[in-house]
Amino acid sequence: MARFVVVPQWQGSGSDRAMRLATGAERIAAELPRAATEIVEVPLEAGSALETGVVRASSVLRVRETLAATLGDSPVPVVTIGGDCGVELAAVEHAVVQHPDLAVVWFDAHADLNVPEESPSGAFHGMVLRSILGGGPRAFASRAAVPADRTVLAGARSMDPGEEAFAASSGVHVLPGDDATTDAVLTALRSTGASSVYLHIDLDVLDPSSVTAVNHPEPFGLSVTGLLDTVRAIRAEFDLAGAGITEFAPDDSDAADSVAIGDDLTTILRLIGALRP
Repeated sequence: MARFVVVPQWQGSGSDRAMRLATGAERIAAELPRAATEIVEVPLEAGSALETGVVRASSVLRVRETLAATLGDSPVPVVTIGGDCGVELAAVEHAVVQHPDLAVVWFDAHADLNVPEESPSGAFHGMVLRSILGGGPRAFASRAAVPADRTVLAGARSMDPGEEAFAASSGVHVLPGDDATTDAVLTALRSTGASSVYLHIDLDVLDPSSVTAVNHPEPFGLSVTGLLDTVRAIRAEFDLAGAGITEFAPDDSDAADSVAIGDDLTTILRLIGALRP
């Protein structure tokens, strides 16, 4: 049975609707098998920067340690459910310890390769991949970094200039927007020489017509069918070291479109079904 760890962290987001991410994590958790699901406690307070250049750093760092302790040294692949993308730092670290030669496929509309001095928002969810690669803010640098040339950034279509420069100089495989076809992702992944893979899915990698409850939608994204086909193709060829789904941000007010939220949940559950070890 797959193991699910749900992390309703919102403090890594820079959105004024960040707390919807906690709601999103809870909505997904309610659809998962209870016996295979753990929920990580997240601080109630926003947190402080701690002179890191990262907003709400104190809370994000606390969640990192709590999640790391929850994951422990279990060799079972884990599907981590956010919350914001920042939860992936501890999740990928855990996977690297179990699978040192893994590659990462980062399905995301944004590169998440910023550093504090270049970040427009100071939010950690825009720096988390840089941290996973061993860079980023010092307090957040990965304890088990993934080499940049074993990283595939798929579906990105909103990158800051500093992120573009880093990706070009570091060897990250970038497949923007419509270039992130199944064949292209598999070709890039094979070129890393890895036998196992960590799959990260930020729901904003999908086109806004396919998913509505995200805080940072970008046009011209992937289709649900295209993403599912790619995930299944990767799963058929590579061992799964772990996976994450993040950034589901449904409106829980009375004005919310319950039908659209239900459709989004159906999409998420289809993705989880494709990811499950």
